[in-house]
Amino acid sequence: MDPLTRYPFRECAGTRHTGSMKVAPLPTLPHRLAARGIEVLPGTLLCAAIAAVATVIGGFVPLVGSAIPAVVMGVLVSLLRRPSAGLAPGISYASKFVLQCAVVLLGAQLSLASIVSVGLESLPVMLSSLTVCLLGAWIIGRALGVDRDLRVLVGVGTGICGASAIAAISPVIRAKSADIAYAISTVFLFNILAVLLFPALGHALGMNPHAFGLFAGTAVNDTSSVVAAASVFSASALGFAVVVKLVRTLMIIPISVGLAVMEGRRSGTAERMTPARVLKLVPWFLIGFLVVATLTSLGAVAPASADILTQISVFLVATALAGIGMSTDLRAIHSAGLRPLILGGILSTLVAATTLGVMALTGAL
Repeated sequence: MDPLTRYPFRECAGTRHTGSMKVAPLPTLPHRLAARGIEVLPGTLLCAAIAAVATVIGGFVPLVGSAIPAVVMGVLVSLLRRPSAGLAPGISYASKFVLQCAVVLLGAQLSLASIVSVGLESLPVMLSSLTVCLLGAWIIGRALGVDRDLRVLVGVGTGICGASAIAAISPVIRAKSADIAYAISTVFLFNILAVLLFPALGHALGMNPHAFGLFAGTAVNDTSSVVAAASVFSASALGFAVVVKLVRTLMIIPISVGLAVMEGRRSGTAERMTPARVLKLVPWFLIGFLVVATLTSLGAVAPASADILTQISVFLVATALAGIGMSTDLRAIHSAGLRPLILGGILSTLVAATTLGVMALTGAL
């Protein structure tokens, strides 16, 4: 029997005809975008609702702001009832893409001249803390008996930019998925502690907004946590902290290239780092941040518009932090065991202490 007779195709609306066969059309870009929007909308709206409540709380308690209530409520929601599968895409979208959009809009606060100035000022502090962190990860991690790949991931996550650095480095060293999850969970735990403790430490040490921005941008590793800590300290510290953080993020490039060379020599399968591969390591939101700052420098963004963009950015940060809070898996942190947690705690303390020490030596404290 003819297969087409035995298993006939059913005709569907909108199908393409190829001879006697009917083939479903490929979805167009607008259809894919619409489908993606429908997929992420419920979870994103939930994050935005939590952010709205957090903003109200921040209005009544300005010292706390909206960042900490957003992440705390997100964690509480996750603990009380794990978000359903239908909400998961939107929560992930809010915790990543929405946060990146918030960072882009923060470029309206600064000019290119201030970015260059703050970036150059932060280099001695940033390079010192990064060197101490990476050396500490290797030496202390080895003494604790932490696996090589895991100590590398915890080291770059603590020293550079949290989960983003871990995600960038893990394919370079061919890390196992379990090590990636452990490293992200370990680093995230100390991010939360930094958001809660560092603003109070900054006030206790009598830091001005500029000094705290330098401290937070260097000593806190993940972008969301840097933004949260700086927002809690003061609005004027936020711009400086973000610039320092983005300069620090660029260190992903030389570290990734160096580890790729080392891994290639170790395994005998060295891959050439082409300009295209290096360019892929640069986060798109860093480029967006610089574009917005350039437009601000050229006068294309009016002061009133810049204020509105800043307020939108602060709300987007709260939305993203609500998503990050709900994405927190405390069971994964527990399953990581004590040794990675001890390593992460020691490295976080070393980075903070080194940052404060170099700031004191250079007169930035």
